[in-house]
Amino acid sequence: MLSWEEDVDAHALRRQGWSISAIARHLGHDRKTIRAYLNGERVSGYRRQSPDAFMPFLEYCRQRLSDDPHLWASTLFEEVVELGYAGGYSTFTRALRRYQARPHCEPCRASSGRDVAIIAHPPGEEIQFDWVELPDPPEEWGVGAHAHLLVGALSHSGRWRAVLAEAETFPHLVQALDSVLRRLGGTARRWRFDRMSTVCHPPTGRLLPTFAAVAKYYGTGVDICPPRRGNRKGVVEKANHSAAQRWWRTVPDGISIEAGQNGIDKLAVQMDSRKRKIDGASTTVGALAASEPLLELPTRPFPAELEQTRTVSPQGLVSFAGNYYSVPPGLTGAQVMARSPTTRSMSSGVTSHAGRPSAASVRSSRPMSLSMVTGLKPRARHEATNASTHALWNCHGSVTSGSCGTAPPAMTWSLASATGTPSSHLND
Repeated sequence: MLSWEEDVDAHALRRQGWSISAIARHLGHDRKTIRAYLNGERVSGYRRQSPDAFMPFLEYCRQRLSDDPHLWASTLFEEVVELGYAGGYSTFTRALRRYQARPHCEPCRASSGRDVAIIAHPPGEEIQFDWVELPDPPEEWGVGAHAHLLVGALSHSGRWRAVLAEAETFPHLVQALDSVLRRLGGTARRWRFDRMSTVCHPPTGRLLPTFAAVAKYYGTGVDICPPRRGNRKGVVEKANHSAAQRWWRTVPDGISIEAGQNGIDKLAVQMDSRKRKIDGASTTVGALAASEPLLELPTRPFPAELEQTRTVSPQGLVSFAGNYYSVPPGLTGAQVMARSPTTRSMSSGVTSHAGRPSAASVRSSRPMSLSMVTGLKPRARHEATNASTHALWNCHGSVTSGSCGTAPPAMTWSLASATGTPSSHLND
């Protein structure tokens, strides 16, 4: 940029017959710059502005923040990068503030600037657990008004993992807790919970005998947070916030629960790249977590039994833990109770083109029993207990075709009348 004095000198020298190259050498500027000022393309005192890369995305950002004023800037940044934004994160956040794209929120402004305390956590000492209730899950999940996410975070490094569950009962807690620990690669020496009714007696904070057995099985101690001390487990609370803001707010409708779990796993691994400074040295959450001395986990999860109510689909299938199980004919629309131990691993269900699970999808699945909750008509009960209508499984888990299609190995059917008394039993 030329100053006003240089601009005046350039025009005067040009009128005296100087060449553009001579003027450029005399003033110490590039020839293209001198030519632009002499031709009136540039004006002294005004620096040339490059096009704002944020402008094509301004309306999109305003619309997203109008729909969700509390959407994180990092989540919005990831969205606009996928749309073609080439700027950096700091440039993006400056543009959001400059154009005032985010609506004003008085409660958020009032809660900023509060005092905080830093609590030291030795490596491998503690894992913090907490449930997150996720509102309005996709209808395909069949979990009602809320889905449930158990989050476990290493207090020292901040690494966290999370597992979706259908409820917050004791068996679901045990199954989700074991899954979180295996995703973390081990367990710390202490577990920290708030006053969950499945872990302790909420008024007193005394540990329940049922959960004490779980802690002894994994060889860990349990710490219960004092009442009204939510910040005591601030590491997992921050992980809850990240999961809700960066994952749950972006979950589309119609997604399967397996795809939802894959999404939260992907985010948790991505968050391991967060930067940390320890004693002045730069590192990452993943590097800190890799150096934590975690205890080894038992080979098998703690023995517990999951129990879920399911509705038989028009195709005669029952969805349970990622698999589809075929049922006897005549049970469409009936309510069944699915029970399964947590000590077996479950493979992902693969449905065949016929609408029933293929042999590969159920061969490695854990045994499951289904017991009728509602009463059956006599004809339906007769058809359901007719062994000739079932597929026969041999000792290797292969299937022989039958009129009912396929069935999981070692499946036990217990059909109950309206009073709950079993009428017959069938073991394939």
